[in-house]
Amino acid sequence: MVTADGHLRGWIGGSCSEPVVRREALRALQEGSPQLVRIVPAAEARHTRKRGELTVATTCPSGGALDIFLEPRVPRPLLLVFGDTPAAETLVRLGELTGFRARRVGQPELATLTVPDADVWAVVATMGHYDEDAVEAALGHPQVDVALVASTRRAAAVREALRSRGLDEETIGRVRAPAGRVRGASQQEIAALALAELITVRRRKGPSMPAHAAPPQVVFATDPVCGMTVDPLTAQDRTDYAGVTYWFCCAGCRAEFEKQPERYLRPIEA
Repeated sequence: MVTADGHLRGWIGGSCSEPVVRREALRALQEGSPQLVRIVPAAEARHTRKRGELTVATTCPSGGALDIFLEPRVPRPLLLVFGDTPAAETLVRLGELTGFRARRVGQPELATLTVPDADVWAVVATMGHYDEDAVEAALGHPQVDVALVASTRRAAAVREALRSRGLDEETIGRVRAPAGRVRGASQQEIAALALAELITVRRRKGPSMPAHAAPPQVVFATDPVCGMTVDPLTAQDRTDYAGVTYWFCCAGCRAEFEKQPERYLRPIEA
């Protein structure tokens, strides 16, 4: 397991494979998508990266190969559903089915509403009961995306009420009304439409990591000889040349560099 701070719990390969796996695990967490890391002898392949797969060519004397599948595990997005209506009930059920942590928010909770730092989505489905209060409570959290289940006319009235309460245009502009032009649909159908629109917006924005997550505590370096990823905090081999420190995955690469430094002073795609 590689945690969001870059630390490895467990063991993967050796000094050549572990740093690149840790680095790519952090990338997978950031992007929210799985990735296959292939570490192969340099005689068989070269460094290549394509969507979902990285191939790393290593000059490690062991000549071994590893295929490592990285699967990110991140918290499920939070869906706040305001209201006690058939639409709200449907949103909670569909939200759970589509990968959200769905949480119902009633009127008594508006004043004390607390939410995480990221990946929080709100749908106000109060259907005319305390719409303005619910929308204002959701807008009080800048990280929350807010959708209002209401007709175009009703949504305009809610926005006007928020203006009279002193909310600025930028804040009010965060409110979407995805079902505003729907006619004759049931509340369940409207809920499905609102959730589909929310999912589309979320996928377009891309993954969002919690702001309070600990940042990685390591900046990886690249071995200038073989191109492997190196963790300067744990690597045993280093040398200084022309005022620059270089890190190596093993003593052999360091020795090669020290023989002919100029030969290896070129960018390497790691």
